Amino acid sequence: MFQGFEDRLINVDGVDIFCRIKGQGAPVLLLHGFPQTHAMWAEVAQDLSQDYTVVCADLRGYGASDKPKGVENYSFRNMGKDQIGLMRALGFDQFHLVGHDRGGRTAHRMALDAPDAILSLTVMDIIPTQLLLDDLNKNVARAYYHWFFLAQPHPFPETLIASDPDYYYQSCLLGWGASQLGDFAPDQMAAYRAAWNDPNCIRAMCDDYRAAIDFDLALDQADLGRQVTCPALVLFGADGAMGKAYDVGATWADRLQTYTAQGIPGGHFFVDQHPKETGDALRAFFRTLC
Repeated sequence: MFQGFEDRLINVDGVDIFCRIKGQGAPVLLLHGFPQTHAMWAEVAQDLSQDYTVVCADLRGYGASDKPKGVENYSFRNMGKDQIGLMRALGFDQFHLVGHDRGGRTAHRMALDAPDAILSLTVMDIIPTQLLLDDLNKNVARAYYHWFFLAQPHPFPETLIASDPDYYYQSCLLGWGASQLGDFAPDQMAAYRAAWNDPNCIRAMCDDYRAAIDFDLALDQADLGRQVTCPALVLFGADGAMGKAYDVGATWADRLQTYTAQGIPGGHFFVDQHPKETGDALRAFFRTLC
């Protein structure tokens, strides 16, 4: 996994951010989501590194990155600042940005907060945070109950999850549409399990969801009417919960100035299920930017 990639641990304003880097050409930052780590990108990154400089990073609170205490530390704004600082430390003032799930929400915030740094934006299998929370319907609430379970005050969710982290987080992998454990590569699953069995990671991932309600919602409400101006791509799992509940592309129409939307076979975790199709979609998008 990640053959030929260089491991780096870079301190950004007092927070250590782990990443792997390989390749040459235009820089591409890949951000993972919950409950995964940078390992989700292993196959996609290997392919893209033939033509691009690929950076796969762990968000703060996840994987091998630092896990500071305090819900306020886990806003997408703070997560995004880490990644802007990481890329600058690596020598990239501008880069293509790709995010899945929580990484996609972080990426959207980065494109709003640091537009001069982002050459293009790709968000994967998300609708805007403000839209999901303000216009919640019963079907989405049932499918995405974890947003509200994980956001409960410490230590309630942490205590329940810690009784069997593998059971809980694997239920998340299987619960959002069209996936089974066999869809996840063994070495990538091993990386996910190693991370989510760390009590600090459990706590930090809960804080991520607490921050979405306590901080991110207000930030997104304040930015209603603003659009991301760089070229954008919206990918979603054709068989996933979001793909069934929404016209995913249409949810981004008033937030992305120029974008295309495309369904990928599979559910929420289509990157793990169909890495080739995911990589092909990214390559096709990047070619339109040349």
